[in-house]
Amino acid sequence: MLTEHLIEHLVESRIAGDVATPRAGNIANIDKMLARDWDYHFGLELDRPWTADEVLAVMAKRVGIDPDPTRRTGTDRIDPDLTVAALGAAADLLATTAAAKAPVFVATGHPTGVLSLHLAVAAALSRAGCRLFEVPDGLAIAGRGRVRSLGGVAMLSNGADFLHTHAAEPMQRLLEVWGDDRPALVLADHGWAGAAAQAGLAVIGLADSNDPALFVGAEEGKVAVAVPLDDNVAPDLYLPLADLLVAAIDGAAL
Repeated sequence: MLTEHLIEHLVESRIAGDVATPRAGNIANIDKMLARDWDYHFGLELDRPWTADEVLAVMAKRVGIDPDPTRRTGTDRIDPDLTVAALGAAADLLATTAAAKAPVFVATGHPTGVLSLHLAVAAALSRAGCRLFEVPDGLAIAGRGRVRSLGGVAMLSNGADFLHTHAAEPMQRLLEVWGDDRPALVLADHGWAGAAAQAGLAVIGLADSNDPALFVGAEEGKVAVAVPLDDNVAPDLYLPLADLLVAAIDGAAL
């Protein structure tokens, strides 16, 4: 998809542009991350103390939200040009991984949103000859649920449903199970991405404007690529983004 058409799609679908995530949530989640709220730090430890204004400046630079620290109400924005640039960086990293047929791990905390993108990319990586890291079916995560997999994508489950989660514990538990056998690349979001990055793995993290941890992680060099987007619109709306990533993988595998 040409860049101008992709930007048009991002704006029309509200994956970027004027997104549904309110300004109040963007600001509040910065404070929650800095307070080390378990649901918002995503398993990432910060290299130094950060102020809220410093994090807001990173979010303005990497996501495109309003940099004004005095504004806490109304709507906010994700710059679609930044989304496209990050998708391009993600495509390059996926292509390099596919060309090397390196092992990968794919997971999501948003089974009602970006799962469609994760499924498409996992299938393409598998076709390219990459080993998809699997999870022990039903692996228990204390106080959270169990890890289940669909189409090579790991998610948290209560046994009946796939769950929305920000928790880092599922990824941390899998790292314990895997030991020294680690994927070369992780495509994920929320705590799946943060905990993997904290463990030193190469990570492509999809993150909303109210997910500051992954963007601070990228600023500190822990997260390889942080892609700014609304992570919970209708699943089919992510397919044009998935097409761009899949094309890069397929091209590298030729």
